[in-house]
Amino acid sequence: MKLILLFIALVAGMLAPLQAGLNGKMGRAIESPVYAALISFAVGTLVLFFYALATRVDLTNIRHATDTHWSVWSAGFLGAFYVTATIILTPRLGATLTFGLVVAGQLVMATLMDHFGLLGVSVQSLSWQRLAGIALITAGVILIRKF
Repeated sequence: MKLILLFIALVAGMLAPLQAGLNGKMGRAIESPVYAALISFAVGTLVLFFYALATRVDLTNIRHATDTHWSVWSAGFLGAFYVTATIILTPRLGATLTFGLVVAGQLVMATLMDHFGLLGVSVQSLSWQRLAGIALITAGVILIRKF
């Protein structure tokens, strides 16, 4: 089971630059990265809605969303920022540099979340090995940028 989850994570990571490239093409076609992001989210919303219908997800549970703290709703803003940023950056920086920096940023934030147990993740203390991993990713980004 864990191997399947690892594979899904790998595929999800592989699809992110592809999504950014396709969204970038849409942004250039309609001359607006913001509208391209809006189209991307609209299509994604429709796909998720039809998936929920096809798999008979209990849609009444959505009412519990109103019980959450306002900060939880900011995930939508963060997603919009991320998608719009990759639409703008990928054509300008290239997919490799853009996603090298994205991955470096993700690792920094994930390490902080693990160390402090933020948002309910299990605590995993900061170690020199984890810092070395982030340093190696950062070194990789620098090499990509130079060459």
